[in-house]
Amino acid sequence: MTLLLTVLVALLCSLRVSSQVVPQADFNLQEMAGKWYLVGFATNAQWFVNHRENMKMGTAILTPTADGDLDMSYASLSSDGTCWRMNNLAKKTNVPGRFTYTSWGNLNDMSVVDAKYDDYALTHTIKTTGNNPTIVNKLYGREVDLNPELLEKFRQFSLQTGVNAENIAVLPKNAECPPP
Repeated sequence: MTLLLTVLVALLCSLRVSSQVVPQADFNLQEMAGKWYLVGFATNAQWFVNHRENMKMGTAILTPTADGDLDMSYASLSSDGTCWRMNNLAKKTNVPGRFTYTSWGNLNDMSVVDAKYDDYALTHTIKTTGNNPTIVNKLYGREVDLNPELLEKFRQFSLQTGVNAENIAVLPKNAECPPP
């Protein structure tokens, strides 16, 4: 019973912190355009805990649309040489820097919380399936190597939003998928 209460309190605290996460004040959609490397990934989701050891750095191509939405194309080279690809169209909301999209049966509420557009971007997503919200934080870089201060900033942000320390990963470098 004590364990259950501890878990519930931790979940409520993380959701309260996540509800306070807001997008970067001066968000610029056009500056998000282009190629990004997925350098950091943080979540307490069970699928991540189960597959973390197999995850490697991938790429994201972000393309703003004329309507203000964000087309997101992900690619990651698997160990067997095949490419895993996924595309999502993140629909703008009335808050600049905040988007929603559906993927794998989850409703995703994503905010770009910090970005220096020529260097890095930090996103915070609340994925909801039914009544089960999960936090996913991602750190993107224009290059595969980011400075240690940014990696620590990502780690601290993830801890503040309720992700367990052991579920915060800097992904190993990986070869890129060829263009589709």
